[in-house]
Amino acid sequence: MHSSIHIIILIALAAGLNLSNCTNLTIVNNCHETIWPGITATNTTLTGCGFVLKPGESTVFSAPNGWGGRIWGRTGCDFNKNGNGTCQTGACGTTLTCTSPGDPPASIAEFTLGDTTFYDVSLVDGFNLPLTVTPIQGKGDCRVAGCDTDLRANCPPELTFRSDGKPSACRSACNVFDSDEYCCKGMYSNPVTCMPTNYSKIFKTACPVAYSYAYDDPTSIITCSTTDFVVSFCSPRYAKTRTFNNKNLFLTLTLTFDSMQESDRTMLLPRKQTRM
Repeated sequence: MHSSIHIIILIALAAGLNLSNCTNLTIVNNCHETIWPGITATNTTLTGCGFVLKPGESTVFSAPNGWGGRIWGRTGCDFNKNGNGTCQTGACGTTLTCTSPGDPPASIAEFTLGDTTFYDVSLVDGFNLPLTVTPIQGKGDCRVAGCDTDLRANCPPELTFRSDGKPSACRSACNVFDSDEYCCKGMYSNPVTCMPTNYSKIFKTACPVAYSYAYDDPTSIITCSTTDFVVSFCSPRYAKTRTFNNKNLFLTLTLTFDSMQESDRTMLLPRKQTRM
């Protein structure tokens, strides 16, 4: 049995967007804890968003051709009824809705949608949750990207990020030491001089199909055409995937959910469904 909540969120600035031209990114929380995914665009001025997913819940995020952006999970959050609060990892400010990238450390899924879609999971900003991206019946390379291992269990002590005295994330060496070598900047700002370090090798060994440092392109970025994707938090990489799409319900980011009146929110709240 699988209990899930479905919301289709269209990042549309004009009415009448054709859903057939959209890519559906189904975001699934398979973790034992509640998470607060954030989404921001990297190549447009479209509004970002943020929402809560309890264990076993999913949300469908529909993005138009040409959209580029990132999806990550925030943990340990505490938001009030107005959507203001804090998170232990992945915070994008002090609001539920994200308009800027999340703070490291955070595991990040990155997309550039098009006739050929480029996608990857990056640990360049560190690790806070297992995260995988699985294409659904696409054409091309279409491998699963990501990290299904919990790096927090084997994180070097000097990289361990703690919340309430407990390990909650694994920071990158760049985030901890801020050196040119670890951050691929200065004389190391190209793929010839910026090489894997002992720290990035720890990430790569545990997660061979995730970015372990800035120039880890050959084994980490993947392409696939004509497909939707499942973005899974805390899911085994090769678990059987399925779509959860429910196109009867949607809201546009031109009117964000957080800014709506309580009565309007109630009208748009998704139904809980049970699937075998």
